[in-house]
Amino acid sequence: MNIGFDAKRAYHNKTGLGHFSRTLVSLLSGHYPEHQYYLFNPKPSPAFKINGSNIHEILPQGIAGKLFRSAWRSSWVKKDLKRLKIDLYHGLSHEIPVGIQNTGVKSVVTIHDLIHERHPEQYNLIDVKIYHKKFRYACHHADKIMAISQQTKKDIIEFYRIPEEKVVVCYQSCDPVFAIQASDEEKEKVRIKYDLPREFFLYIGAIVERKNLLNICKAFFLLRNELNIPLVVAGDGTRYKQQVKDYIRQHNLGDRIIFLSERQKPGDSGFIAMTDLPAVYQSAIALLYPSFFEGFGAPVMEALWSRLPVITSNVSCLPEVGGPAAYYVDPNNAGEIAEGMKKVYTDKELVKTMQEKGWQHAQHFSPDKYVVSVMDLYKSIW
Repeated sequence: MNIGFDAKRAYHNKTGLGHFSRTLVSLLSGHYPEHQYYLFNPKPSPAFKINGSNIHEILPQGIAGKLFRSAWRSSWVKKDLKRLKIDLYHGLSHEIPVGIQNTGVKSVVTIHDLIHERHPEQYNLIDVKIYHKKFRYACHHADKIMAISQQTKKDIIEFYRIPEEKVVVCYQSCDPVFAIQASDEEKEKVRIKYDLPREFFLYIGAIVERKNLLNICKAFFLLRNELNIPLVVAGDGTRYKQQVKDYIRQHNLGDRIIFLSERQKPGDSGFIAMTDLPAVYQSAIALLYPSFFEGFGAPVMEALWSRLPVITSNVSCLPEVGGPAAYYVDPNNAGEIAEGMKKVYTDKELVKTMQEKGWQHAQHFSPDKYVVSVMDLYKSIW
């Protein structure tokens, strides 16, 4: 089978959608070497290389494709699909080429979340309209929809009126590097590289309202006289980040909240390198992830693989991902977040239990199970 992918984010995205895309293609290439994988990339990227003898990067050819790369990706790429005899095309993040249903090429689209439908107030109006049009079109015209959680499947059915049998849940895994225990030397090297404290709680993700960093900071304020442990924030933002920083300044928490994006040296990307992330997770006390809403919550899975205790929300898809291993809180309640932090820091038996249950639960999301579920989805329409 010749399988094509929308590879824009695989080559250009440093955060969740990029990690998802690169991990899936690499797993497919390794587990199913009998197939050929064509990555349709709108422009060259110095950031990422995706290697494999059966992986082929396809760039737009001709002046028009190079000048109008968005048009090539969203429509004109169909000519390349036919030229390369692509059997199945996978839109890895919410989109498929317009009109692909008329080409004879089967298609799958991955929907990660419909947050713009549930919480449109967190986006500008133009973006909400664009996302609604693209996502809805993809859901209605793809042969199958890959949802990354039961929560996302429920939302697809509810908002876009899609038949339940068209939507298949494939729980994603994460890069296998998270399952490898970093040595003390590796942890120390990463600590020095990112100027990390000896002890810290960890927040990973964009600094946006639904991720709930403000209530985490309120929990730190509640614990100001009980727990002198900082928070390392790995992520960045704009308007909401400023709101969080205003709270930090007003409540004298400047020495408790460390924004890694503001400690970057000249030439750094502003993100933690994927090769360093496992050591960062494994050096932390706990991951704080009390998000109001997620499509999956990849950092929770990465933390479980890393044997890091997780404090997360009791809403959305997060109980799906955290299972019996996580410590659950009401994301609206800073007091519950603070109580969870205190328990995880002081109760060593609780930590050991969370680590062991986390590792066991993570096996349900193993790379082998994940890649088999995706290939089974492909075979169901090919």
